[in-house]
Amino acid sequence: MAAAIEIDGLVKTFGRTRALDGLDLSVASGEVHGFLGPNGAGKSTTIRILLGFLRADAGRARLLGGDPWSEAPQLHRRLAYVPGDVSLWPNLTGGEAIELLGRARGGLVPSRRDRLVEMLDLDTSMKGRAYSKGNRQKVALVAALSSEVDLLLLDEPTSGLDPLMERTFREIIAEERAAGRTVLLSSHILSEVEALCDRVSIIKDGRVVETGPLEAMRHLQHLHVTAETARVPEDLARIPGTEGLLVEDTAAGGHRVTLRVAPEAMSAVLAALAAAGVSMLTSAPPTLEELFVRHYEGGRGR
Repeated sequence: MAAAIEIDGLVKTFGRTRALDGLDLSVASGEVHGFLGPNGAGKSTTIRILLGFLRADAGRARLLGGDPWSEAPQLHRRLAYVPGDVSLWPNLTGGEAIELLGRARGGLVPSRRDRLVEMLDLDTSMKGRAYSKGNRQKVALVAALSSEVDLLLLDEPTSGLDPLMERTFREIIAEERAAGRTVLLSSHILSEVEALCDRVSIIKDGRVVETGPLEAMRHLQHLHVTAETARVPEDLARIPGTEGLLVEDTAAGGHRVTLRVAPEAMSAVLAALAAAGVSMLTSAPPTLEELFVRHYEGGRGR
């Protein structure tokens, strides 16, 4: 199956600022793909090029098999976009705005619209000028997710939503994934991406610096190990592939040991802990936040 999004060597400059610097990105049809980076890293510029709002200076972008610059009207009937800061018509009600946005994409599914309105606890009778930022986001989400489209482009879609609604949003996107819809989720909320996405791409300085399934990315990273031992483990810090060793006394007279361990060093670490009389041991993979921060140590994205 062809990729829903295929980007090769994309370049975009604004004056002296190089917002995209040879960006490559591939999103498979039917997957939820996380697009990670801090504000200013190039995420929104990429999405605007995919929407046909901006023209790239160099490189190639394909969206649902078409050219997003020359075929924007046709492609927009097959996709839905939710930005991080939604503006509504001030004199239209939320319900009227949803209908108008839905008609622009060829219509929406009334039963799906009604269910989403209920799930997001949205009052559709209010005028656009009376909505809070969070409720404007809800209007855009209902309009996008009620449409029969092939692709969802979501750029910080939960901006302004409270934690309860963020959880509801995750439930909705999980349903979209199960239905086989393609989603590109641009976000700096790492827990959101971690919970939802099949694959992630990390962008820095206008380039994708790492991409792949989250578990494959974690496999390359140090595990977090915590143990309680009767004695201080000897030579633990000298085992290649370990870092961040910390040994603290416990109230019971033992020792609490924490460190980061490369997968290939785990056997040696377990042997050293066993020799020190280990009574408790836990290990956990790094979070997506730690993978993300690793790429930004020593510099910030634009």
